[in-house]
Parts: sequence; structure tokens; C-alpha cells
Amino acid sequence: MATIKKRGNGYSVIYSHLNSDGEKKQKWESFSTHAAAKARKITVENDLQEGVFVAPSQLTVSEYLDTFMELYGAKKWALSSYTRNQRIFTNYVIPYMGDVKMQEVTPLSIEKYYHELLYSASKVKNKRSNTATTGVIMQIHKSLKCAFHNAERWEIIKKNPFENVTPPKHTYQKRAILTSDEILIALRACNYPQLTIAIHLAFACSLRIGEALGLKWSDIHISDEDIANNDAHIQVSRELSRVSVDAMEKLGKKDIEFVFPPIILKQEHKTRLVLKKPKTDSSIRKIWLPEQLAYLLREWRQDQQKYKEFFGKEYKNYDLVIALEDGRPIARDIISKEFDELLKKAGLPKVVFHSLRHSSTTYKLKLNHGDIKATQGDTGHAQADMVMDVYSHILDEDRKVNAQKFNSEFYKQEIDEKSSKNKKTELSVDKLMKALQKDPELMRELIDALKQ
Repeated sequence: MATIKKRGNGYSVIYSHLNSDGEKKQKWESFSTHAAAKARKITVENDLQEGVFVAPSQLTVSEYLDTFMELYGAKKWALSSYTRNQRIFTNYVIPYMGDVKMQEVTPLSIEKYYHELLYSASKVKNKRSNTATTGVIMQIHKSLKCAFHNAERWEIIKKNPFENVTPPKHTYQKRAILTSDEILIALRACNYPQLTIAIHLAFACSLRIGEALGLKWSDIHISDEDIANNDAHIQVSRELSRVSVDAMEKLGKKDIEFVFPPIILKQEHKTRLVLKKPKTDSSIRKIWLPEQLAYLLREWRQDQQKYKEFFGKEYKNYDLVIALEDGRPIARDIISKEFDELLKKAGLPKVVFHSLRHSSTTYKLKLNHGDIKATQGDTGHAQADMVMDVYSHILDEDRKVNAQKFNSEFYKQEIDEKSSKNKKTELSVDKLMKALQKDPELMRELIDALKQ
């Protein structure tokens, strides 16, 4: 039970509870009025009786998130997820509510926080615009909801306030894609060989940009025998990614195959390029190559050999298929930038490099008449939902064609019949008028009949 004791000009609520170690602790809470103390006394007694009591804590959101990342994130998340959530907390959460006590975060304060992000975002670190998009806020909500769920589970807070908050509605926009004809135009206009190879691999093999940049020549099977047996293929088993140094230290290089040395060795780096395990287990896959692409890769390997001879000992032989002239890896932002410039030069619509995977999915579904499983095998999607979405779009186009065919085949008959009847009617009226003009007596009889 809790008691109220007057102390000077205020009042204290005194009660005992068990801490996280099961030890009995006495707690004093101060209030300026007797009414406030009485209300707190009732709340404490009810919570203790129902077994949902959580002792007041001075723990701030920033302090808690450090603990959450260490105890939960480091164990549950892959490198990319850890890096992404770390970026979200550092750039979007800490500047706004880092100093707020965990137990003072309410649904109302969260709603106000989202509203500020959506319309001003003045405190956001490393921001690219004056506001946060609804998509970013959805990511923030998902991350914080998970963090506060564990705070409730660990009895730091009584209830997760994010359960009663609905973030601003986010409408997913369909990604614009290039047609196969537009991709051909882009390839013809491309003067950057590494980008050319990347485009071919993204479109013909449905690779993600990180998967294409992480390919090694040991993954490429394009021998004479492979090509002759229609078995030229690539084996996807890793991806090139940029991860935070802190994430690698906390996760112990989980899923990392190789860490590339920085260009400037003496400079401190917050992130590093690495070769790591792909996004999902389904991303590890074998993809057969079109014969023309197999020969194109052969030519590129010969060109790369010339670079090796030119740079000699200075060449960094990481066995990468897509690499800088001296063998070092190419970061995805370089490929994306070059791709943007290529589209502008070729007069093509502005799309992101990743959209080539969607172009690939669309093209393959048309070629194989909707073979979802075969296409999913190339794309490496864990679920068929995305492939199904693309296929439904293709079906929509076919349904438009069906409507046109239906009109020309079915309704054309009805139109022709109506047209024929109209012509017959027109002929009958013409004949009647001519007959009446020749026979005045017949004209008078018709007029008399109409009067009756």
C-alpha cells in the first residue's frame, strides 16, 4: 500500500516495490498539492495490485536507444538493418526527443513530432530537404514502435505509446521504368563500360545494384563448353554494400565476407565498403545468361586484363567483375550518378537504376507468358508478391487489348447490322417518295389516311 506524508509545503507518496532484481525498494515521489499526491497514490496502488506497476525512471530516449541497439539490434538485425536504424535514430529521433524521459513520451507528443517532421523538420541532421517524407516517417514509426515495444517488455515503460499512433498516410508510388527499346537507346549512348555491364546485368539478369557490383569473375561461368551447352550462368552469393564502422564493431562483422581498405588510410572513416551476404537466402541464386551477354562479359574481361597490365603492381586484384580501372570497387552512388547523366544525355525519362530490375521483371513475364516462379527465381525475391504486382500490371495492359478486340469482334457485328437496317430504311423511304410524286391520287389517299 502507498501512504501520503506532508513534507514542508508539499506532499510525498511513499510505497515499496520490487526492482528488476527482485529486491524490495522504497520509493518517495513528491507533489505540490494533496490532490496530485492522492491521485498518484491511487494509481500506484492499482498498478501494484494488477501487477503492471513500473517504477518512475529518469532514463531518456537517447540513453534507452543506446541500450536497445546493444541488447536487441546487435543480436536481431543484419548489418544493413542495423546501419539503417542507427541512421534513423541519429538523424531523426535524437535531435527531437533524445533528452525526453522514456516515461514522458505519449501518443500526443508523438503526433506532434510527426507533424513537425512532415512540415518543417528543422532539427533533422544531414537532411536533404526541409521536410521528411511520409515514407521516411513510416520507417521512423516502425523503428520506434519496435524499440518501445521492447521497453514495455523490459518494464521500463508501462505501455507502448506508439501502439495508439497512426503515422501520416503513405501512398506508395509506382516506380517509373524504362521499356526494352529505351534500354537499348541507353546502352547505345553509354560510353562508360562499367555502367554498360551494370545495365546488362540489371536488365538481363534482374540483379540488384549491390549484387552486380559484388560479382566476382569466379562467379561467372562463360567457357566455350558452358555457352555451347546453353549453360552460361552467374552465381549470386554476395553484394557490395556500404556499412557503418560502428555497426561492424557492434555486430562483429556478421555476414561480412571482406572489408575493402579505405582510399585514404590515415583518415578516419565512419563507413566502409564491404562484400557481404545478400539481402535474403532467396537472393543466393543461379541465373542463366543470354549468349550475347556471355560474349560481352568475355570482351570486358579482356579489357580488364589490359588495365591489369597497365597498372601492374598498383592494380588491386579483388577479382571484381565491375571495378575501377585500378581494380578498386565502385560504390553504388557512382553508378547511380553515371546512370542519371546517361539518361539525360540520351533524352530518356528520369528513373532510378533499381528500376531496371522492374523493367527486367516486366520483360521476362511477357517473354515467358506469366511464368511467375521462373521470373522470381531470377529476381531473387523471397515472396512472389512483387512479381505478381508487375504481372497484374501486364495483365491490365492485356485486358485493354481484350476490350479493343471485343469491340472489333462482337460490337462491330451489331454496328454493321444497325447500319444495314438504316440503309434499308433509307431505301424504302426514297422509293415511297418517288412513287408519291408519280401518282398524285396515291398522295391524296395517304394524306387522308394520316388525318384519320
